[in-house]
Amino acid sequence: MASLNIVLSVLFAGVLIAGGPNSVEVDSNELINSAKNYDKMEIVYSGEVIGDIMKRGPNCWINISDGDNAIGVWTEESLAKDINYKGSYKYKGDEVKVTGVFNKACSDHGGDLDIHAKKIEIISKGYINKRPVNLYYILAASILLLIAIVLNLIIFRKKL
Repeated sequence: MASLNIVLSVLFAGVLIAGGPNSVEVDSNELINSAKNYDKMEIVYSGEVIGDIMKRGPNCWINISDGDNAIGVWTEESLAKDINYKGSYKYKGDEVKVTGVFNKACSDHGGDLDIHAKKIEIISKGYINKRPVNLYYILAASILLLIAIVLNLIIFRKKL
């Protein structure tokens, strides 16, 4: 009986391994440095949405940065509809996980390196970056402005 349990366990594990995910999770450095190894493969790439979403008919471009590099992602507009925040000085962009086909030199897009997304999953929502105003900088700038005005008035009076 114990040997039957072992055989069934091994068979079940084999089925799980064989039916496992067929896409590999990679970062931008790996994609850029080993582009030929991932060309035309389904990959998973995660990072922050940065810049604008550039609509092109029913599709759009989004740029995803993993902190080291940004990679362009070509997707249907419907897959990107839930993206609310795009990273910039003012905003922290939504963190997303993109599953799609990696292209070392995409023939559809002028030979550029890109990912054609099949699925976009939002990992975490972005937010507004609140940057406190440093009152010392405002005070220093005001004093320097006052000094500059006084010096200009002195120079202007000497010329008359």
